[in-house]
Amino acid sequence: MYPASEHARYIARVIEEVTGARNWAEKLALDLPHPVDTIYLGGGTPSLLEPELFERLFGAIRRDFDVAADAEITVECAPGQLPQATLDAMASAGVNRVSLGVQSFIDKEAHESGRLHGRAIVLDDLRRLRASGISNLNVDLIAGLAGQTFASWDESLGVLLDSGVPHASVYMLEVDEDSRLGRELMAGGARYRAGLVPTDDAIAQMYETAISRLESAGLKQYEISNFAQPGSESRHNLRYWQRRPYLGLGLDASSMLRDREGEFVLRATTTDDLKGYLEGDTARETAWLGPERQVEEAWFLGLRTNAGVDPSELEEEFGTESTADSVGVAEGLVGDGLLTQQEGRFRLTPRGRLISNDIFQEFLAETGHEALGTSG
Repeated sequence: MYPASEHARYIARVIEEVTGARNWAEKLALDLPHPVDTIYLGGGTPSLLEPELFERLFGAIRRDFDVAADAEITVECAPGQLPQATLDAMASAGVNRVSLGVQSFIDKEAHESGRLHGRAIVLDDLRRLRASGISNLNVDLIAGLAGQTFASWDESLGVLLDSGVPHASVYMLEVDEDSRLGRELMAGGARYRAGLVPTDDAIAQMYETAISRLESAGLKQYEISNFAQPGSESRHNLRYWQRRPYLGLGLDASSMLRDREGEFVLRATTTDDLKGYLEGDTARETAWLGPERQVEEAWFLGLRTNAGVDPSELEEEFGTESTADSVGVAEGLVGDGLLTQQEGRFRLTPRGRLISNDIFQEFLAETGHEALGTSG
């Protein structure tokens, strides 16, 4: 989260974006729907905001947009950082879903990955959230933390299931050069317990164990990293994977909106420079996507979900000529055992899920574009 001294300025800037969104869309001839059925407040730790800032922000959203009575309104929270006054303000603002970044229910693993909470704190937060009337809850776990074993992973999964949350997100640890752990692993060092990170094969086995245990307990996998009881799927994240429009506001926030003719899609991202944003930088990095790029996105976003991709639907939307090459790619991946095709739909196989990013790149090979990353 941003420095506490800047919270009020930051929320004031987000509110400026809320009130100016329609003018921005008008200038670009974008279709910006007025009804809102999902709101997601994430990035950092929004629960550290003062209660009155929640009131201001959601008040502005409701003034400028028509928020549906049954809208799904989610806030990301870090366990142990949810003051009661803030929780009360969230509930009063209409928040009805909370996602907790737990990572592990094993205290040692959580602490050594930089988390400040322990198991008891997480379970108490879940109790308090339910007492406030917020029962649509998600818990994030990560397979592959330093020092994690098959036994400790099994214990974390057991605690998650015992907690009764209706939604879980399970991520396999990803190592990249932008993280301290990633740089340490690449350099062969031992800081951040880098040497104790499980092997790729072990992480894959942990992930497969999670799929089996969660589904046996009634949390069905509906996307690579996401599991839910029937009816508790994240409506907001489904917007991303189903290519439905969304408006992103705030630092480094992404939007996907269609032009009024429905032919092109605009992807826009606000600046990631906090100082510039607070000083009024309203520029967005933008990219217009024609049918070819939209077909690519339809494949790698659709394949993230267990529903998969029906090429006949793409042909109806974009035409056979625009989709023929990608269908050929999909058929080749079926031959490799990475996709299945049943009743016309292509879906990832269990092995395909483990290397999904590589599979997605296959649909971009002709253009050299990169697949969009999405959160669970």
